[in-house]
Parts: sequence; structure tokens; C-alpha cells
Amino acid sequence: MRKVIVKLPSDKGQSEKIVQAATEYGIVDFAGVQGGFDESSIKSFTVSSGEDIEKIKKAVESGTGSIMIETSDWRVIPLENIISWTAGKASLYAKARNVEDAVMLGGVLEKGVDGIIISPKSIDELASYADALGMGRGKVTLVDVQVESVKVVGNGSRACIDTVEMLKEGDGMLVGSFSSFLFLVHAEVFGSKYTSPRPFRVNAGAVHSYVLTEMNRTKYLSELGAGDKVLVVDRNGNSRTVVVGRSKVERRPLVLITARVKGQSGAVLLQYAETVSLVGGDGSIKAVTEIKPGDTVKAMVSEQSGRHFGTAVNEEIRES
Repeated sequence: MRKVIVKLPSDKGQSEKIVQAATEYGIVDFAGVQGGFDESSIKSFTVSSGEDIEKIKKAVESGTGSIMIETSDWRVIPLENIISWTAGKASLYAKARNVEDAVMLGGVLEKGVDGIIISPKSIDELASYADALGMGRGKVTLVDVQVESVKVVGNGSRACIDTVEMLKEGDGMLVGSFSSFLFLVHAEVFGSKYTSPRPFRVNAGAVHSYVLTEMNRTKYLSELGAGDKVLVVDRNGNSRTVVVGRSKVERRPLVLITARVKGQSGAVLLQYAETVSLVGGDGSIKAVTEIKPGDTVKAMVSEQSGRHFGTAVNEEIRES
């Protein structure tokens, strides 16, 4: 598992805020604090030529267990060589200059470096790093909700959200007509005798629907497009941020599914097809063509609130 290490600013107040926020993202390694990550204990190299790469290779061969690198102009090609030589022999750390650099460091030769050191100056900058590196903020609380009604309502525009990741069984996106009641719509990881799997895709539902893009932020499905980020959540509530490669909107038959839990109701409009599924209360995958009143499915249910450009606001609202 690649580490993300936060080098804290000298300002104590800002440093404490960044530590708290980073912990919510699952970051537990910090530099610049007592007992934290110690750069001075790692052998450092600046890479500006092929000779420098040879020095690193010799250091690994002589038994150096941890290496810190910084490069001057070229980044990817030297890193490919260094990663291939250090894999399984030494831990490789690198400093990210900015968010784009951190993404590159984490993806070279797919494996990336073992540790990326970032230096955010604010919580907003930390959020940009975490978002770019696909780090979800904690776990999503999913509850079992009981299906009240299932009704085919006719044709409408629905959006398939194709990501640049291969999703797995249990993965989906949180979608619903109300931002306070989002259903876990499962990815198309299974094929049938008529269709092939599309494990990068979530057939997410009608274009008016909300989809969770961050822990406390939504967008309409109609707004998502190539390069946007969306939250993928598994049936246990584990979340991660993924990049959207394409949104495909087409007119298809739709089914309206309503559900209730503890006096609160929710609804979702999905394409009526065997390849579109929700996640059952027991974790099983339930095709919308098979769901019936009385079944339980997974959803994220929160206190009802208004939305202003996707962010929850405290105002009186009634949705139906």
C-alpha cells in the first residue's frame, strides 16, 4: 500500500488543522512532528543524470533499505528505471512538487513509489491532493432500507457513468432523486448470455438524479463528464474517488423504486434492465427487474437539507 506522508507547515495552528483533516482521509504519516516520518534517516539522492541513477542502483545493491529521490527536469523515465531496480529491495520515497506531480509519482509503472511526500499549506490544498490521489474521506454509513414500491414509468434519459477504473463486485455509486436518500447502484461487473460485463461502468439512472462526488457534496448526473471525479462506494461503505472517462446519456425505459427507513422516504429512477442492479441488505446484487416491495437494499440516508451547487445548506426543504 503506497503511503502518503504530509510534511507539516511551521505554523502550529495550521499544522494542527491539517493533521485533523488528513486523518479523516486516512493519512497517518506526518513529517515535522515528534515521532513522525524522519527524512534525515533516509539516504537522499538528487537525480539529474544517468550517473545519479547508477549511484542509486549501487546503493540498493549494497543494502540501503530506504531511498529518497528528487529529480530536476525529467521525471517519468528516471523513475521508471529506479522503481524497476528498487522493487522488493528498498523502499522508495519521492517529494511531490504539486498535485499533478503527486499523481505522476503514484502511477509510474503502475506501482508508483512507495511513499509520496506532500507539503500542503492549507486544508483546501490537502483536499486537492487527496482528491487527485483517489483517497476517500473515511467510510460512508450505509443502512438497510425497505422497498415500498416498484413501478415502470416509461422512457426517459438516463446516464451511464464510465470510469477509468475497473470496478469490482460490491462497488457502486450513491444515486437518488433526493440528496438525503441515495441508493447504492451497482457497477456492471457481471455479464449475461446477451451482454458482456462493463466493469468500468455504473448505469446510474435518470439524468436529474443526485450522485455523491465527495463525502458531503453531490452533482446531478447530467453534470458529470470526462475528467470529473465521483465517489465509488462498496457494500461495506469503503469509498474512493475515481475519474470519469465518459458520461453516456440515452433514452431508455425507466423504473421508479421508492423505499423507506425510520419514517424517511427516498426514490430513484433507473433504467429497467436486467444489467442494472442495487445492492441488497444482505450484500447480494439485486437486478431492478427482480426487486419487489418488502425487499431491503443499501442506501445512504442523512438529514434532509437543501443544496446549493451540490453543497448541503441548512434550510427548510420538502421533496417528493
